[in-house]
Amino acid sequence: MSDKKIRWGIISTANIGMKQVIPGIMASEHSVVTAIASRNLASAQAAAKQLGIEKAYGSYEAMLADPDIDAVYNPLPNHLHVDLTLQAAKAGKHILCEKPMALDVADAMRLLALPKDILVTEAFMVRHHPQWQRALEIVKSGELGTLRAINVVFSYYNDDPNNVRNQADIGGGAILDIGCYAVTAGRYFFQAEPNRIVSLIDRDPKFQTDRTVSAVADFGNGQHLNFMVSTQLVGSQRVEILGTKARLEIVIPFNAPANQATALIIDHAITNDGSLVRKEIIDACDQYTLQAENFALAILGKKPLTYSIDDAIKSMKILEALVTSEKTNGWVTI
Repeated sequence: MSDKKIRWGIISTANIGMKQVIPGIMASEHSVVTAIASRNLASAQAAAKQLGIEKAYGSYEAMLADPDIDAVYNPLPNHLHVDLTLQAAKAGKHILCEKPMALDVADAMRLLALPKDILVTEAFMVRHHPQWQRALEIVKSGELGTLRAINVVFSYYNDDPNNVRNQADIGGGAILDIGCYAVTAGRYFFQAEPNRIVSLIDRDPKFQTDRTVSAVADFGNGQHLNFMVSTQLVGSQRVEILGTKARLEIVIPFNAPANQATALIIDHAITNDGSLVRKEIIDACDQYTLQAENFALAILGKKPLTYSIDDAIKSMKILEALVTSEKTNGWVTI
């Protein structure tokens, strides 16, 4: 395998990048973080010093003009995802863009104009974690029987008015921030797209963001995705996959710690107390490193890009339909 490394530039000093994604990229065998940019040069320089990054830029445009950058990671607020991705592509850079890829379907569709030789993927790191891949293997093996339902819960509490997640005009709210994970879980484990969806949304009276969202997505053939996501409930996360013979639960489905093993629980309901469930331990790994490595290998032509812009648009159609359902007070065909 080639020893060539993809040279990464990081757009912004956002928290998720500094604490999780950048260290993950740095640990990727075929990646090196070459530069970081901020709208404030001092912030970029401080971040570069903290993480040992060679170059710091005081504007995104200056970094994108650097010929030594092959790919960029874009963790900007949701309303800037598409604009900066388009700018990066115009500069000849491949892009790993934070989820969700866009604000709505029309916004996401602008990405279809990108050159075919520019690779763009949505940063759903969970799909790269062995626990999700092993869970899908079990689903496909038939051990659970006929797959009928997926239940997802994902919540945290944040009522800070200055946090981007609480600013409706730039894409804040539960649907775009964490509802996208629930939708991804349904699409991933059903290996299909839903036919229709219905939602119940509670909005924060001050922020006007969707703070708690419950939904049912109908995938046809008796397959249902049921989920609840919230930005103002106690922290919780769960993915439960139910078939006619057994159920499977991913214990820490979304933000699995990089330094801790995780687990899958497979329950055939032999006992009511769960004493005879099977637990599979998944070795500790950094899902951000795996995400970066897979993207780097795709850029190098060593493996195909699994999740492209088309995939992100399919997800965005579902997320947008949740808001349409709220407005129409009923089911929305996808």
